Amino acid sequence: MTIIRPKKSLGQHFLKDLGIAKRIAQTLSAYRGLPVLEVGPGTGVLTRFLLDEGHDLSVVEIDRASIAYLERHLPELAGRIYEEDFLQMNLNGLYDGKFCITGNYPYYISSQIFFKALDYREQVACCTGMIQKEVAERLAARPGSRASGILSSLIQPWFDVEYLFTVDENVFDPPPKVKSAVVRLTRNARISLGCDESLYRRVVKTSFNRRRKTLRNSMLPLLGKECRYLELPIFNLRPEQLSIEQFTELTLITDKHLKETAL
Repeated sequence: MTIIRPKKSLGQHFLKDLGIAKRIAQTLSAYRGLPVLEVGPGTGVLTRFLLDEGHDLSVVEIDRASIAYLERHLPELAGRIYEEDFLQMNLNGLYDGKFCITGNYPYYISSQIFFKALDYREQVACCTGMIQKEVAERLAARPGSRASGILSSLIQPWFDVEYLFTVDENVFDPPPKVKSAVVRLTRNARISLGCDESLYRRVVKTSFNRRRKTLRNSMLPLLGKECRYLELPIFNLRPEQLSIEQFTELTLITDKHLKETAL
């Protein structure tokens, strides 16, 4: 009998609670008509329930030992296992249309996985999975909350984020030192931010670099002390207080200032 041991270098914490695995699989019940890509299936605990749910499932796994285990124990995955690093994977052309992403994600790359989904937002209809509880809280944070930050401000314009449930440490092998949570990101109807999207990202990241300061101080690296717009009311706020619409407003102000000073 082959025993797969979790690799610390890959941030592996294998889920052993079948009830939790089933609940994660059910987060995609409304998307049975769409292909599903599972990231980091490990020993296939979640994979089995995704197959039982009737999903058109493929998996991406970087660990060769896990791949060999899946090939032996889940022959229905034949031809559907990608031996790749998901973060480096080109998802264009992987599916003809929209698809979903799910997994029990390694903590150290969970934010990057959601940013990857963001890059492919015109194809990703839904992204669910288990991550560190603290990251889940930041991802789902509403404007005005202390957990609001770069992650929520960049993801929420394009995805509706739900914090679904908390998961205890003892359902993993080995148990992590922190609690986990399951989240669901559903692509919303937004087509455009109404501003330069790359500048929006710069504005969000710049403002949160000094998150305890008002925008009048935190935006200085982009605007400079001589910016004539710094007396506007929006600059009295701290970044975590801003809604998506207010970040868009701040981006338009920044864009206007940068174009004026470039003349």
